[in-house]
Amino acid sequence: MFKIGEFSKLTQVSVRMLRYYDETDLLKPAEVNKYTGYRMYSIDQIETLNKILFLRDTGFNVAEIYDALSNWDNDFIKTQLKIKEQEIQATINVEQQRLVKIRTAMNDINKKQIGIHCNVTLKAIPSYQVLSLRKIIPDYFYEGQLWKEIYDYIKTEKLNISESNDTFAIYHDVEYKDKDVDVEVCIIIEEKGDNEEKSVSKDDFIFRKTEPLERVACSMVYGPYENISSAYMSFVHWLEENSQYKMSGINRQVCHKGPWNEEDPNKYLTEIQIPVELKENI
Repeated sequence: MFKIGEFSKLTQVSVRMLRYYDETDLLKPAEVNKYTGYRMYSIDQIETLNKILFLRDTGFNVAEIYDALSNWDNDFIKTQLKIKEQEIQATINVEQQRLVKIRTAMNDINKKQIGIHCNVTLKAIPSYQVLSLRKIIPDYFYEGQLWKEIYDYIKTEKLNISESNDTFAIYHDVEYKDKDVDVEVCIIIEEKGDNEEKSVSKDDFIFRKTEPLERVACSMVYGPYENISSAYMSFVHWLEENSQYKMSGINRQVCHKGPWNEEDPNKYLTEIQIPVELKENI
C-alpha cells in the first residue's frame, strides 16, 4: 500500500487530482486510516487510474468517465471513442492531439497494452561539488530554460566549466505537481567555488556540495522523454516486489543522452534515481 504522496509521485498524478478523483467517485482510496485519515492506494488501482487519465486526455468529462468505467467493454468504448472522434473532426485545428490518441486507442483496443518495464538497480550516490540553479518553474517542460540559463551564466562569467561535464536535475517537491514545480539543475565541477553554499550572483547561481545518498533505486529509460512517466510506473512494481524498502528523500534525474548530444529521440538515455531505505522491523 502507498500513501497518497508516494502514489502521486510514482504515477505522476498530483495529490490534488487524486483527491478530486476521490471526491467524484472515480477512484476511491483502497483504504483510509480510521485514526489518521490518511488515504492509502494499492498497486491494483493503477489500471483504473490509467483508464481515467486516458479518458480525461481524450476529452471525456467526469460524468462520461464514470459511465465508461461502469460499462467498460470493447464495444461500448469503441462506440464512445467514435463519437469523440466525430467531435474532434469538427475542431481539428485545436484538437489534433486528442484525435491522435482516439485513433491509436481504436486501433489497439483489442490488443493487450504493453507497458514499459525498466530494470531497477540499487546503488550509492556520492556527494558532488556542483554549480546549481534552483527555481520554481511553471511546469516540468520549462526545465530546459534552466539549463540554458546556467550555461549562459558559465559563458558570461567565463567559468572554467565544460559543457561536457556530467549534469543532473533534482526535483524538490515531495509530490508530483501540475504547475509551479521546484527544480534544481546541477553541473558537476572539479573545483569549489569561492562562495560555496552561498549565492554567487543576483540570479541564484550557487556553488555547493550535494548530499551523498546511501541507497538509491535507479532505472535507465531509453527513448523519448514521453517514456519517463511509464518508467516511474516500474518503480511501483519494484517497490511492491521489494517490500522491505520504502521511498525516502527527493528524486533526481540524469540525462546521459539528450537533444544536446543525440539527434534521434529514440536514442535518448535518461536515468531516474529515487532514494530508498529499509523499513523498520525488517
